[in-house]
Formats: sequence, structure tokens, C-alpha cells
Amino acid sequence: MPTLLIADDHPLFREALRGAIKRLLPTATLHEAEDTDGLYAMVEAEPDADLLLLDLNIPGANGFSALVYLRAHFPELPVVVVSAREEPAVMRRALDHGAMGFIPKSVDAQVLGEAIGQVLEGERWAPAAVANAPAADPDEQDVAARIRELTPQQFRVLQMLATGMLNKQIAFELGVAEATVKAHMSAILRKLGASNRTQAVLVAGRLAVDPPGGEGFDEDPAGETGGPG
Repeated sequence: MPTLLIADDHPLFREALRGAIKRLLPTATLHEAEDTDGLYAMVEAEPDADLLLLDLNIPGANGFSALVYLRAHFPELPVVVVSAREEPAVMRRALDHGAMGFIPKSVDAQVLGEAIGQVLEGERWAPAAVANAPAADPDEQDVAARIRELTPQQFRVLQMLATGMLNKQIAFELGVAEATVKAHMSAILRKLGASNRTQAVLVAGRLAVDPPGGEGFDEDPAGETGGPG
């Protein structure tokens, strides 16, 4: 009896996925999450799941960061990205970061079922347009490799950092001492090759669906604020 995981914050689309899966696999067991906290808890609780259907823009994720993290720490779990973003370049980047497939949310129920079935058989599935899309650039692939080196706790700290949280706020959320957060921060900076907090966020931002531009700021790596460099 296959186990499938759904991570999407839209109830109506989760319902559509449930319907397609039940038609294809009537005996399947389904588990759902609507944000990254629920996603990571769900994946840890279901280590032998057969497939994860992952919304690219699930709350708490920064572009392809959740996909990269999952492929690093749960390599046996096939992941298919489902998204309203249908640009061939976005689809190709998802595949380059380890997705087994990319399903646009605009496809009908029949195509959705066919795509899920094909991936469960061990094959990739994506719209034909992805074949002519450019691969993820080397800088982005390098950032993904660095993100994969982060421990689960370091990854969580980086995600919180990207939302603008301070060390003391991160410590409160994680239930740890602020000194522990600073130690995680130092490891994150080292692994990402960043010299300060803002630069770390900018490096991780290369995995955004629409990577931001702009210059960084200089600041104390263990501090909370910084000024223009």
C-alpha cells in the first residue's frame, strides 16, 4: 500500500491531488502539510513514503531551498514539484536540483494522474517544453551544494534568518540558548562562504525562484544589525 505525501498550502489543490491519487491508487495512504514546519515533521515521521508532491511556494520555503534540503537529507524520497509557475527555466531548475518531476497546477486530472503514475514507476515527468530550457547556472548549483552541507538545525536557522529574525528570536523559536544560535550562525557562514549574516541571506537567495539583486551590507557576523558597505 503506497504512502504519498502532499505539501501545499491551498486546500482546494490538496483536494484535487487527493482525488487524482485516489483514482490512480485507491489503497494509497495520504499525509498532508501546509507549511515547511509541517512538511519536515511529516517527512521525518514517514521515512519510507513513496512520493512527495511539493508546492514550490509552500510557506516557509525560499524558492528551491526546501527541495535542495529534502534531497540532501532524504535522498530515497522521490520529490515532484507542483507549481503555478510554468516557465520552462523554472521547471528545468527544479529538475537540476533533484526533483523527479514537475507538474504545473494548470494540468487536468488525467495528466496529473499520468504524471504521478510515471514517477512512481521510477521515471521522470515534466512538460515537453523543459527539454529546451537552460540548465541551472554553475553559481546556483554551487549554492545548492553548500546548502546541502548544512545540518537540519543549521538549515532551520538559515530559514529564520532569511525572514529577518534576530538571534534571540531564533533561540526562542528553537528552544535553545542564544549562544547555540551564534554557534550555528558561525557554521552557516563558514559553509556558505559568507562573511556576515546579510551575505548569507543573499547567497541562499540564489535559490529563489526569482533571485534578488542588489548589494549586500557589512555587519558583525554575530551581531544583529549592519550598515551599508
